[in-house]
Parts: sequence; C-alpha cells; structure tokens
Amino acid sequence: MKIIIIGCGKVGYDLAKQLSEENHEITLIDTNAEKLERAQSTLDVQCVEGNGTTFRAQIEAGGKECDLLISMTGQDEVNLLCSLIGKKVGARHTIARVRNPIYNEEIGYLSDEMGLSLTINPELSCARYIAKLLEIPSALDISSFANGKIDFIKLPISQGSPADGLSVFEFATKVSNATLICAIVRDGEVIIPNGATRLLAGDDMYVIVPPHELHHLLPKIGIKAKPIRSVMIAGGGKTGFYLAKHIEGLPMDVKILELDRARCEYLSENLPGAMVINGNASDREILMEEGLDSMDAFVTLTSMDEENLILSLFSSKVGKAKTIAKLSNISFGEVIAGLPIDVVVNPKEITAKSILQYIRALENSRGSNVESLYRILDGRVEALEFIARADSRVVDVPLMELKLKKNLLICAIVRRRKVITPGGKDRILAGDRVVVVTTNKGLKDIGDILA
Repeated sequence: MKIIIIGCGKVGYDLAKQLSEENHEITLIDTNAEKLERAQSTLDVQCVEGNGTTFRAQIEAGGKECDLLISMTGQDEVNLLCSLIGKKVGARHTIARVRNPIYNEEIGYLSDEMGLSLTINPELSCARYIAKLLEIPSALDISSFANGKIDFIKLPISQGSPADGLSVFEFATKVSNATLICAIVRDGEVIIPNGATRLLAGDDMYVIVPPHELHHLLPKIGIKAKPIRSVMIAGGGKTGFYLAKHIEGLPMDVKILELDRARCEYLSENLPGAMVINGNASDREILMEEGLDSMDAFVTLTSMDEENLILSLFSSKVGKAKTIAKLSNISFGEVIAGLPIDVVVNPKEITAKSILQYIRALENSRGSNVESLYRILDGRVEALEFIARADSRVVDVPLMELKLKKNLLICAIVRRRKVITPGGKDRILAGDRVVVVTTNKGLKDIGDILA
C-alpha cells in the first residue's frame, strides 16, 4: 500500500518503521529536516520536507495515488486539517491522531463530516488497556480475538506453581485442556512450544483461554486472583482522566494524585466518583498518607517516564499493589523486564497496534484475510486471526497432516459460537476463525501458515 505519514516524531517514526518492514511504500512529511534525515538514513522510506497542511506538500508526497494518509503531529487541529486536505488531494483513507477529550465527545460527527476513516486517541486507548488489566488482576498483558470470545493473556509461572516443571502436554492433561499455551518467555527469549516443552518457574506464558474458563485456570497454576477494589493513579492528565472515567462504574475506589490545582478542579467536576488529591505524587509522605501501602493497584501516569518508574518501584517496596507504569520513551526493555513492576504500558505501541490492525483490515479487501493482528514482545511474535475461505489449502485437512512453518502454532478455531482448542484430528472448515501465533512475519493469508 502507498501510505503517507505526516509527522516524524516518535510515534510517526516508529509507525513508519513497522509499516516499511511490512513492505508498504511509505512517505514521511515533516517540517523538521533533521528528523527526516534520520528517517531517511535508517528506514526504507521517502521523505518530503514541508507542511502537511498544504496541498503542495501532499501532492509532492504522492497524495493523488495514496491509499492511506496518517496524520500524527502533536496538534489535533493540524491532524484534522491534514486529513481533510488529504481527502481533497485524493487519499482513499485517512487516519488522524485526536487526543483532546473535547473532540472525543464529537468524534463521530467529525469523522462523518471530514471523511475520516479512523481516529486514534493514544491516551484513551492506553486507558482502556489499563482498565482491562485492572479487571483481570493476574494478567500481565491481554488481547481479545473473535469478538471477545477468546482472550490472549500473559500469565506468570511463579516459584511453587503447580505448573512448574510440567510439559505442555502434561499441562493440558493435568491442569486445563481448555487452555492452550501459545508462547513462553524465558530469560528474554521467546519459545513457540510443542508438547514436550517444559514450563519453568520464572517463565511468562501467553495462553489462549475462553473467558469463562479463566477463573478456573488461575488457582490451578497457583495464582490467587484477588479482585482489585482500590486504585491509586499518579497523574491526572488525559490518560488518568480517561482511566478514571472508564472504571468509575466498576466496584473500585479511585484516588488521583495531581500537582496542578486547576487540573484538580477540572477532574473533581468531571469525575464525581473519584477522590482527587492536590499534591505531588513523588512526595513519599503524601503517598503514605493516602494509603499507598494498602492499595490493590497503583498506576503511574505522570508525564515523566523516570518518575513513573521510580514511583512503581517504591510502591513494590511498601505494599502489594499491582503496579502499572506508563513509559513512553524508555526503550531499555531488557533492564525494565528485571524490575519488580507488573506491567509497563507504552502509548506509542498501543497506537501503532491500532493502526496496524486497521491496515490489515484494509488489506482484506485486497486479497489478505487477516482479521486481527497483535504484536507482542517488542514485535518478535505475532498473534493473527484469519477467516478460512473455502478454496484455502488448509480447509478440511486434519491438522496433523498440515506441514506448518517452523515456530508457528494454531492456537484456536472459532466455529460459529464455539471455541475449539485444536488437536491433531481437528480440521479447519470454511468460515472458521483461526488464531495463529508465530515468529514468522508478513503472513497475509491463512495459506501462508504452510511451509
């Protein structure tokens, strides 16, 4: 696809990197020559120095033949204008990053009037993801397939877990035959398991499990699923606001610590169900006075990555709260992975995932049949959802007879409303939704799973 990205900041650059790796034809537009020079020297992209709100820059970038225009500058109004002009120039589809809560309430109207195909709100997407993690406290990561029928969840194997030392086959026979282990993370390395692969304490495993089975699984692997009833949020910015708004209908007590007094007044007026504290979240005395040591969850959402990191580490020292830290820029994943922080969320990655899923959906109409795509472990593993077509080579063949690519696992088959944990004798039928996990990149059709 021919894709134009306006804005070569951190999000725009990362998005261009991922899309160019998928062999899309990418052109970046930005007024900053240094940023474009970096992109040109490190990525397989074209660059145009100019203002994305002008016809001239968009036409020079190939806007008349553009399949998709993505506007990712730091200003909502600029993104909306770029998308509007992109439509006039000839872009078939447009995506705009729109972050202000004021626009969020009118996004349907704006999309209809301006012809937007999709609006991306990183803070809102991040808040929704965190809310899911609070609803399933034991999960370290969670995604859903097949319209919510299947959850793809990251769970830890701790010391003393009944799963420690079991092979994947033994896990299915002794622990849960409704749960399929799709990937194992051990010392930073990814393993796509077979039946003989053994689980070890310290591993994180990605599993596919029907939602109604999850509460049966957790105690069997030694996880005490205590529901979260109290949440402290450090930082009352956009993400903090959206998160508190999202969970205000749940049985959770919410406290927000925010330094700016005017912002506190806004939060108090718009979040009647939350307790808003005007204070510095990095002040130890305030945190302890407000009961951090007795909280069930502590979410750090300040504007500084370093502060979020330190606050989360402090929380792990003084209490047993589930810690969730927002880190937008820190990229030393191997260092962070060794710290006592339960979950790290990156709004840039969440934004990129949403856009990649939309692009895969567009490709469906052009020959691909990927319904959903999730990238995990810094993009090293992909979880994909396909719809099987009648003419596919994999249809109506026992799975044991299919010669699959290496490092690839068929994790679930959804037939009508039934979720099937696949075995060797099962077959994929036309119309089935099939979930696959693999380290192979660029799969666009279910037939691509074959060696």
